[in-house]
Amino acid sequence: MAEVGGIAGDRLRSFIERIERLEEEKRELLEQIREVYAEAKGEGFDVRVMRQLVRLRRMKPQERGEQEELLELYKSAIGMA
Repeated sequence: MAEVGGIAGDRLRSFIERIERLEEEKRELLEQIREVYAEAKGEGFDVRVMRQLVRLRRMKPQERGEQEELLELYKSAIGMA
């Protein structure tokens, strides 16, 4: 494919095709994650809580501590603590 307006068509196509393959892999991974949550739910686990745990585990310990402190502060401010 020739250059058009300074754009190398073959190189652009290569990027687009890589992105498309990765998007397909991402869809497949998301489906597998949904299946794991469904399996856990079938065994009686609370999926909402599991999702929270996954999110918390991704955080750095300091970040997690700050968020927990802020949550406690907010809860106290509205009379929940």
